[in-house]
Formats: sequence, C-alpha cells, structure tokens
Amino acid sequence: MFKYLKKYWIFAILAPLFMFGEVFMDLLQPRLMSIIVDEGVLGLSNNNVGDISLVISTGLKMIIFVAIGGFCGVMSGVFANLCSQNFGNDIRKDAFSKIMSLSFEQTDKFSTGSLITRVTNDITQLQNFVTQCIRGFVRTFLLFAGGIVSMLMLDLSFGVVVACALPVIFVMVVFFISKANPLFDLLQKKLDNVNNVIQENVTGSRVVKAYVREEHEKERFGRANGELIDTQLKVLILFSYMTPLMNIVLNVSVVAIIKIGAIEVLSGDVTPGSVMAAITYLSQILNAVMRMTMIFQTASRGMASAKRIQEILDCTPAIMGKSKNTESTVKGKVEFRNVSFSYPDSNGELVLKNINLCVNPGETLAILGSTGCGKSSLVNLIPRFYDVTDGQVLVDDVDVREYDLHDLRNKVAIALQKSEIFSTTIGENIRWGDRNADENAVKKAAMTAQAMEFIQKKEDGMDTPIAEKGMSLSGGQKQRIAISRAILKNSEILIFDDTTSALDLKTEAALYDALEKEYKDTTRIIIAQRIASVKHADRIAVLENGQIAACDSHENLLKNCEIYQDIYQSQLKSGGDSNE
Repeated sequence: MFKYLKKYWIFAILAPLFMFGEVFMDLLQPRLMSIIVDEGVLGLSNNNVGDISLVISTGLKMIIFVAIGGFCGVMSGVFANLCSQNFGNDIRKDAFSKIMSLSFEQTDKFSTGSLITRVTNDITQLQNFVTQCIRGFVRTFLLFAGGIVSMLMLDLSFGVVVACALPVIFVMVVFFISKANPLFDLLQKKLDNVNNVIQENVTGSRVVKAYVREEHEKERFGRANGELIDTQLKVLILFSYMTPLMNIVLNVSVVAIIKIGAIEVLSGDVTPGSVMAAITYLSQILNAVMRMTMIFQTASRGMASAKRIQEILDCTPAIMGKSKNTESTVKGKVEFRNVSFSYPDSNGELVLKNINLCVNPGETLAILGSTGCGKSSLVNLIPRFYDVTDGQVLVDDVDVREYDLHDLRNKVAIALQKSEIFSTTIGENIRWGDRNADENAVKKAAMTAQAMEFIQKKEDGMDTPIAEKGMSLSGGQKQRIAISRAILKNSEILIFDDTTSALDLKTEAALYDALEKEYKDTTRIIIAQRIASVKHADRIAVLENGQIAACDSHENLLKNCEIYQDIYQSQLKSGGDSNE
C-alpha cells in the first residue's frame, strides 16, 4: 500500500522531522537538570556554594526547550494525522469503488458484515499503524538510541545496566507479541460476525418482530458479541502480564543505577547530578521499549487489517466488460442461444438448461413458471449480473460479454423482485433512473407507473422523505417507485422481475396500458406469478425445471400447453384470474 503514501510524502517526512526536534529537547532536559543539581544546588565547582542565578537561568532554558519540544510535538502530530487520514481516505474510497465493481458472487463470498468491517474498522486500524510508524516509532527509536548514547556519555559503567536489562525486555516483547499476533486476525473476524448479525436484524426488523424473535436474536447477538469480547480479553490479559513484568525490570534497573552511582559518587568518578540524569535516561530508554510493545501491538493489528483490505483491493471483478465501443443497428433485441447456467459454488447444478429464446425489438415477452424454475436467473443474465455457464446471451445481436459493462447496462432498465428504496425523497429515488431528468420527466414516469396517485396525497409530494429501506411506504408504493425509476431510465429493454406482485390487478392493468401507449417501442420482459398479469403479452414463455416448456400467446398456450392449462385452472379456481 506504499503507493497510497507516496501522494503525501511531504507529510510523511515532516512528521518525523518535527518529532526529532521534540525528542532532542527531551534528551536535553536530564543534562540541564544535572547542571542545576551539581552547580546550582551543590556548587561542586564553587566550594560547595550553590548559585541561585544558575538555577534560574538553567530553569528558564528548560522551560524554553520544553516549549520548543511541545511545538515540535504538535506539528509532528498534525502532519502525521494529515498523512494517515488522507491515506485512509484514499484507501477507503478505492476499497468502496472495488466493492461496487464486484459481482454478486464475490460480494456474497465476503459477506456484507465483513465488507463493512473492512471499509471501516480495518482501515481505521491501518491509519493508526501509519501514524505510529511515522510518529510513535520514530519517537520511541530516537528516545531509545539517544538515551543510551546520553547515558554512556555520562559514564560507561551505566551501560552495564542497560546491557543486562535490554535482553530481558527483548525476550518478553518477542514472547508476548508472538502470542498476540494470531489473535488480531481472529479479532477482526469476530467483529465481522457482530456486524453481520446487526445488519441482518436491522434489515429484517419487521420479520423479527412479526415472529416475536427478539429474544432469540438478542441471544444470537450476545453469542457473537461474547466471542468478540472473549478474543479481546485474551489480547488485553496477555498484555496485562507484560506491563508489570517490564515495570519490575525498570525498577530493578533504577536500583542498579542508584547502587552503581553511589559507588561512583563516593569514589569521585561521577557527580550526584549525573546519577540523577542517568536514572532519567534509563527511564526514557526502558519506557521507550515499553511503548515499542504498544507500537508492535498496533502494527500487528494494522498488518492483519492491511491483509484483509488488500484482499478487496486485489480482487479482480469476476465480470468485466470490454473497453471497445460496440455499435449495432438493431435496438432492443434480446436472444438466448443454447444458454445453460449454474450458480457459483452450486457444484455444477444447472438452474437453466439449453435455453433458446429470441425477444424482438418492441415485443412484450412474459415469463411464467413455478417458484425456483429459473425465471429471475434468466433475466439476470441480460445485464450480466452473472455470466452464462454455456451458450450466449445477445443484446442487439452482440454477445453481452463483448460490451462495455456501462454501455450494456445503459441499454437495460430493471425493476427487481425486492424494491430497493433509499433514505432520501421520493423524487430522488425516482431520479436514480436518470440523474439529469427534469421535473416533467420524473412526473411522467411516475404517472406511467401509477405512482402519482399516492405521491400527490403526500403533503410534500415528490419532496417527501422516505424512511430507511422504504419503511414508511407500503409494498405497492415501493414497487411503483421502483417501476418509475426503471421507466425514467428510458432504456431499450425494460425488465420487470415480479415487480407488480404487490399491485392490485386494476392498477397493474393501468400500468401496462400506459406502458403500451407511452413506450410502445421499448422491449418489455415481464416476470409474473399471475396469468392475469401477463395474458396480454405478445408471447408467454413457460419455464419448467430450468427449461422452456412452451412459448406462445395466451390463447395458444391455453389450447396446447398442459402446464399453462394447469396454472390457469389453479388460479381460476382461487380467483387469481378473475378478469378473464
């Protein structure tokens, strides 16, 4: 991910440079304090007579250096955050863009909860990692190295303590980090599970309430959250052992410095101020090492998150279009040639088998069949939501795999079984079909879809806000908005995937009459469960077990197709075709 940092190289350089200034000011403080003790208080070079003016002047220098160090620290933090936040922003946008380009099968493989975690929490962990690298790590390393050099400059005998303490601390750091590393990836996966449960329950809240399953879902969330907490506790408990152990090493080292310093002071080799400075430098060194463990912890989480983000960024879309422009004199033709299809990870079980079907420009084709016979799977192949397993799907006599995806999908407007409604106004939801459409075009589409009837009754009309997932609308209202959106797109091919199931027969008939009148040149493919919804289509394709059992007009199918006759009779008895 280095390419994302290259854009902000100036911030990545300025942050450690300012941090160097802060650390340098920190390293000066113990030496100045030793001057105050030795000369200002004890007066070792002035017959043991202290010098209050030296104390004041040196103290003022310390204050000035602290102010300079503080300024450098603030600027280092500013530049480090500018770098990490912009870095994270770029990755988040690219990750989201890549998610939008993934096929349905790839999205399902990751799961919604996992994708949310990766674009939010994982990128945040990576931002923290970058901040630590260009700020925390630099500070820690400079304090560590600078403290050792400064201590040795006071007296080489102090180096013995450092030489004994560092290997012990190093062994502890390696041990605890090696134990914690595998837990970080597991921690993110547990967070995925929590997000999945939340997403499913928020989306399906009506079903949960309708079946009075709140307690069950609370228990399910509790299990997922409990597993997350257990994993977090393992990490925290692991590091809670490390901190006291390192404090013991730190305190033992301080005692050793005091002991060695006392011997050296008695022999006249060092001064009391130097001993105090050595203790401060030792504290800086060992605290730097302790901070390094926290940096390693952040780095471990950051690397685990980086791996998960990289999986998205490296993911090549399973469905990719050609970059060339594809021109055709035919407009609105759809053809299936020997098409067979099976879903990924279905062990090769075919949903569609050897489909041959041609829909001519301007024709209305209805698709009828039992649940699970492959109706939606068939139309999903037209805009390339999935690719065929065998055979060809052609739009305007060109194989859909030869199109640029943007160009292909501009030719097709589809209203799906589940009406996806966004948390904005009614008008904005319809304008998804054409962002540049004027108010008259939006109203025309809504009138064709029989949506103006309820829109006009709203106090704010088209500007009426809609609750999340369209919760403030009925099923029929949501479907009519989705149909309006598809109509507004004004594409060559219009697909209704059981989109009128929530409409009454009168409203549905008015919709199809309006479509025939206003958009008679548009090719229409209609999936429906009711014969009353499709009997006026030019042709009706009857699907059975993934194959076309028959394809003809309503009248001819009633005479010649036993499957169609059975469906007709069953719906006639239940009143489903009462308009006949």
